[in-house]
Order: sequence, then structure tokens, then C-alpha cells
Amino acid sequence: MKTKLVMLFILIIAEPCFAQERNFRFNPGKVWLDDEHNVINAHGGGMLYHGSTYYWYGEYKQGKTVLPEWATWECYRTEVTGVSCYSSKDLLNWHFEGIVLGAEKTDSLHDLHTSKVVERPKVIYNSKTKKFVMWMHIDSADYSKASAGVAVSDTPTGPFTYLDSFRPNGEMSRDQTLFVDDDGKAYQICSSEDNATMYIHLLTDDYLKPTKTFTRNFEKKYREAPAVFKHHGKYYLLTSGCSGWDPNVADIAVADSMLGEWKSLGNPCIGEEADKTFYGQSTYVQPVIGRPDTYVAMFDRWKKTDLPDSRYIWLPLTFEGDKPKIIWHKDWGF
Repeated sequence: MKTKLVMLFILIIAEPCFAQERNFRFNPGKVWLDDEHNVINAHGGGMLYHGSTYYWYGEYKQGKTVLPEWATWECYRTEVTGVSCYSSKDLLNWHFEGIVLGAEKTDSLHDLHTSKVVERPKVIYNSKTKKFVMWMHIDSADYSKASAGVAVSDTPTGPFTYLDSFRPNGEMSRDQTLFVDDDGKAYQICSSEDNATMYIHLLTDDYLKPTKTFTRNFEKKYREAPAVFKHHGKYYLLTSGCSGWDPNVADIAVADSMLGEWKSLGNPCIGEEADKTFYGQSTYVQPVIGRPDTYVAMFDRWKKTDLPDSRYIWLPLTFEGDKPKIIWHKDWGF
């Protein structure tokens, strides 16, 4: 009995040592653990703020990274697992909500089959239909399909029901993001024409399809990895160049409207390796709710030969006058 009491006392005293420590600062490029001490797995992701909670959606990469024998470029890949979702109240500490859109394991013709490509999932909420709408890049293993896929759910944590894939307005759609304006109108922004041109499509009122209204932007500039946000009435579009999994120089552009003329402001990154975007690639820019003029720029630091070990680089995006800047910090907080 004494031995049992001593062991119980030791466990009670030691229990806090096994609890997951809370995160108080961002550490770009370091391993990031969720509240259950597992590595966060949400690559090429996007963010949704709904009901006082942030939801982070991304590619759940698992298993061996391979380069297909037929590859003529470095199209390293893992088998499709699905889209993951994490929830947080503070952007620092995350809880894994699960795989909210899973892979198809038997039907090899299905868009979500493990042999296909599912990238850059983004989720927006439609206040009219009360549906959560996910768009993603759907592709064949050789990237020739170049389509957008759509799924819906009644809750932010899924499960999402996959609807279909298509080429918006008949044009290619690869790296992509979504943006909902203050008036409720939603837009899909994607790399098209073999990545040479970026398209912006106005979506239907239910956010499930593109309308016939769209613009062609940055013709023959070869930009990808779009991330859009709005600041003081102007629209900003952060992109990367096209260099496969390898880093390159970022660019940010500004416009007076989503379907207006975009003007490049150059590279917003400042600090060591700024010309390589700190070895990252843009994926989303999230306003910090309750903190005016405060934004978090989200990047992926891809590890092309071991994609599940790719890291996240989140940095503060600030403004100097009307020009945005992203300064490297090895660790930082609000």
C-alpha cells in the first residue's frame, strides 16, 4: 500500500512535466507541435476565422517522398492522404481536428485518389448558404489536368463532401487561393496558362463555381503561390516565382479592386536570404483579429526530398506608408 501511494504521489508531481507546453512565440522554420505533442501537418495551407476560432487547413503529407521514373522535372510527391484541419484561439497553439477531406483509396479515376495531386486547399464561409466551401488544386500526377476542385461542409471541421473538378472558365488552374471581400463577393485566384498568367475569377453567390467575370494578370510573368489580403481599402497580392520546389524572390502587387489593374511593388521581404523568401514560398496572409493593421504572412519551407518534413515560416507583415514589408525574425510574438 505504501509503495502504491508513493507511486501515485510521484505521478501527480510529475504530471505537469509531461503536459505539452504552450507556445508564446513563433519560431519560423522550426518543428511546430500541436497541443497533443504531434508535428503539425498542414502544408500549402489557408486560414479561416469563424466563431472566434482560427481554422488552418492544409495538405496532410505522409509517407515516402518519391520522384516518378517518368519525371522530366523535379515533381517530387507523396501519395495523397487528404486535407487536414487545425483549430486555435491565438494562432500559436493548435488542436488537430482531423482529416476533413480524405483520399480515395480504391477508385483510381477519382480526383482524390492517392495517386493524384491535391494541393493548396482554402476554405471560405458562405453566410447565405451557411456552407463552408473548400477549393483546391486538383491535378494528375504529371500535372496535366490543372483543375480546381470544390468540396462543401456544414461545419468548419468537416467532414467535407467532394463535389467536382473543372477548369474555371475553361482555363488551367494550379496554385490557387480564395478571397472574400467586405461585400460578400468571393474570388478564386490561380496560376493559369501553364503558370504564365494569373487569373482572378469572380465566384457565383454560392461560391461553388466561377462566373463568366474574370481577369488575366501578370501575363508571361510566371507567378504562383498567390495570397491575397485587404488593407485600408486596397488589395494586395503576394506571389512567388515558378522554380519548382526551390525558393525564389517574392513579389507583392497592389490594386484598387480585385478585378482592377495590379501594380507590382517588388519584393516585400527584408533580411537574411530575403532574395530567396527566407527559403519559403507564400501560401496565405491572415489578418490578426482584434489587432488592427496586424497581419501574419504564411510561407512553406519545402523539403522536396522529404515533403512531410517541410516546415512553416510565419512572419509579421507590416506597412511602411503604403508599402508592405516582411522582415525576417528567428522568433517573434504579438
